[in-house]
Amino acid sequence: MKTLSVIFLTFIMCLSCRNSQDNSQQYEGKFCSGSGDINYLRLIDESFAFLNPNPVVPNLSMIYQPEWNTFVEGAGWDAWWIQNSYGFSYSATPFLKEPWFSILQNSWDLFWNNQGDGKRMGDPNHKGKPTDLMALVAPDGSLGDAARPTNIIYKQGDGNFAIHDWFYEATAAGIVMQTEILLTSRNTEDIEYYLPKMERACDFIERVRDQKNNLFLVGPACNLLAPSYGGVLQPDGTFGKGYLTGVSINYLAALDRMVELYKMTGNKEKLAEYERRQKITRESLPQLLTPAGYFVKSIEPGGIKHGVLGQEKYGYLEGVANADAAGLRVVDQKTAESIYKQIAGFPDIRPFDFLLTNAPGLDDTYRGWGKTDLESIFEFGCWVNGGVWGTVEGRAILMYSRLGKFADIYRSGIRNMKWSKDIRMDAPWTQRGENTSNNWYDKGFWLHGEGVAVMVDNFAIPAATIRGLFDYDYKSDRLILRPQVPGSITQYIQKEPVRFGEKSLYISCKNGGPEIKSVRVNGKKLKNPASREVVLNYNELPENAKIEIVTKGGWPVAEATAEYPVIPALLAENTQKSELPDTLKAQFVVLTKFDELLSKEAGGADFERAFVRAAVEAFNAYLYRSGMEPGPGYFRAIDDQRKHAMVRSFAKAAIGMYRGVENRMKNYADKGDARQKHLAELFSEAMK
Repeated sequence: MKTLSVIFLTFIMCLSCRNSQDNSQQYEGKFCSGSGDINYLRLIDESFAFLNPNPVVPNLSMIYQPEWNTFVEGAGWDAWWIQNSYGFSYSATPFLKEPWFSILQNSWDLFWNNQGDGKRMGDPNHKGKPTDLMALVAPDGSLGDAARPTNIIYKQGDGNFAIHDWFYEATAAGIVMQTEILLTSRNTEDIEYYLPKMERACDFIERVRDQKNNLFLVGPACNLLAPSYGGVLQPDGTFGKGYLTGVSINYLAALDRMVELYKMTGNKEKLAEYERRQKITRESLPQLLTPAGYFVKSIEPGGIKHGVLGQEKYGYLEGVANADAAGLRVVDQKTAESIYKQIAGFPDIRPFDFLLTNAPGLDDTYRGWGKTDLESIFEFGCWVNGGVWGTVEGRAILMYSRLGKFADIYRSGIRNMKWSKDIRMDAPWTQRGENTSNNWYDKGFWLHGEGVAVMVDNFAIPAATIRGLFDYDYKSDRLILRPQVPGSITQYIQKEPVRFGEKSLYISCKNGGPEIKSVRVNGKKLKNPASREVVLNYNELPENAKIEIVTKGGWPVAEATAEYPVIPALLAENTQKSELPDTLKAQFVVLTKFDELLSKEAGGADFERAFVRAAVEAFNAYLYRSGMEPGPGYFRAIDDQRKHAMVRSFAKAAIGMYRGVENRMKNYADKGDARQKHLAELFSEAMK
């Protein structure tokens, strides 16, 4: 049997190599189809799988928390962190079907429901010392680091939080995410509800704007990947404030989107104010650039720049802020290109395909100011000092997509796919991304799930891979698409719908380059004046819109050489199907009966049925996975113990989804309206 398995694996790998050399072949996937580069199409197809229950790669059901009806960080981390979830949330929003779209909003509500008001403690029920982390009382509008239904950590909780400033850049990222959700859904009631909260968050950031230069003066550990920012060392040994680039970049991204929301609401007074903030923030950015055209990490009030390659002090390249500036489109094309040029010209910042947070090591952390030979998790390449984070890599992929750097996307996607098929979505990846022995998931206390780890951070990479194909720039009245389909793909058809308010868009592209040749909407030619953008006006789109794009102009040749990890394969999922154990069989029967009953409802149960069907898909994923050969492993050998742990991760996800349905129906029965109580009765009937 082992001999047959080896022959089968060899055949699949040979087929993969052949496909990568023949660009005339057709690919028919589960989530997309097309012609050209089969392996790149497979990467896109299997990237979509992360957002849907499936038996091949980790998926959203594995980070679902049924008691909260939210996502969580995963791998034993029982909260929702802005810095960890940002890349995934931003990149995945256009593609999330129900129930996932609502669950994403619920996850971000963990922050909005616990937003600082100048009075409440992080944990209102805290009984410890006033100096404890959970006893912090944040200024009005502040978000924070990690949140749960009843509590929030307002400052970065790792390190010496007593000297940490409030979490300004995380708050800016939280505003970006909420505006993206609202611009995508176009729900007027939600916009009315969240705008006051976001205004308070914006005002919180505005209070640290320096009126002399319109930059933001902030102290240690208020950057997104904290506590890597140390502020400024003072003569008395304390750490003061500097102008942090990441706050300007992510707050500007938030302002760009807040402006669009005010255009939707018609509030001219607020629109004028936020356009003013947007203007002065964008005009202040050149102060943070180096002569080479990339961003520093910070500037001291006296003018000393941190994050300039070649300097004797603070001579490193900052990865996070630069990737965000280009990927979130807060800078023009010329600046985005100069940022990428510096990254591409400095191999030390991408030693193992992924972008490091910085390179070489930081010498301006409060743990060892002036030193680069730091110890423990602060050593270079391990954590926030030169480590690798999937949430950052996702935003880097958005930068690569914007600039047509398809080989960079492919290499990153392949490395992530290998880790994912090993069910090792570590956060962070240590040893500068080589991750030979992860400090958290291969050692002692931090060893989670017998060598299995699924964390939200690394969902950012597949999500960004698919968002980058068309960019999806949501405005108040339109959606702008910028086709960036890899040049090795000649035809691309996306089977998954894109959300735009109440409308669903199905996009295809006959790919000949970056310039728009023609656009058709449901067969009718669209007048499209832009040369490299497709402008879709909301009011002119049908409810279900088939968007057919033809491009021209030719793509630069960029060879992608990484071998695709075809085992296990998404398209092979139906080859075997195991039996459910008794512990899961009863739950599966209830779900299938409930789904059948919901299908007979005349209307008003679309969301509930989507939830139930997602749960059924999670059970099916377990069924197929338990009979699937995972292969020998790519970065971590898969022995029997790890194989069983992998299968259990799919079983746990299925059980969690069932509990989510069960909890919802119990809540309907106890507190629901007439419609909800009726649905709860149907669930009770399914349980008989």
